Amino acid sequence: MFGTEDCIVLPGGFSYGDYLRCGAIARFSPMMQSVIEFANKGGKVLGVCNGFQILCESGLLPGVLLRNSQQQLVCKNIFMKEGASEGSKPRKIPVAHGEGRFFANETTLKELEMHRQIIYRYCDENGHVVELANPNGAIHNIAGICNKERNVFGMMPHPERACSTALDNLDGKNVFNHLFGIN
Repeated sequence: MFGTEDCIVLPGGFSYGDYLRCGAIARFSPMMQSVIEFANKGGKVLGVCNGFQILCESGLLPGVLLRNSQQQLVCKNIFMKEGASEGSKPRKIPVAHGEGRFFANETTLKELEMHRQIIYRYCDENGHVVELANPNGAIHNIAGICNKERNVFGMMPHPERACSTALDNLDGKNVFNHLFGIN
């Protein structure tokens, strides 16, 4: 069995140049078979940005990440909040992607809602989930999801870029604490 500190993180960046769809080639990497086996045994896996795209392409998470609705790279701080929590505090987290628009069919969206798998939604600084706060056109303002077993997590925002007092932003630490119960 795994200890509480065991986790695989698939970071942001570019995998294999992302010449087809982001993450489409990386899903065939020999390393991904090990990630899939680890996740299927209950190990925790987090995919951030390109890592999220790879998790969707590999089938560990449902849905797909499409080109941003405005067809441009978006690189800025956004606000997001826990997806199923009405009173959750908005977190300021950076995004940097050109293909981050989460999409799933209606059946999948209903399942995500029913099983409380939407872990983060884009919102404004007051916590309102509104279209104007959505940086990429993601369906239902979805910024991050998890699998039904709640051990595989994917999100487009970069919490690792919001963990420094030098940047005057520690909201990323709160994200990691929410996902993994760590400080």
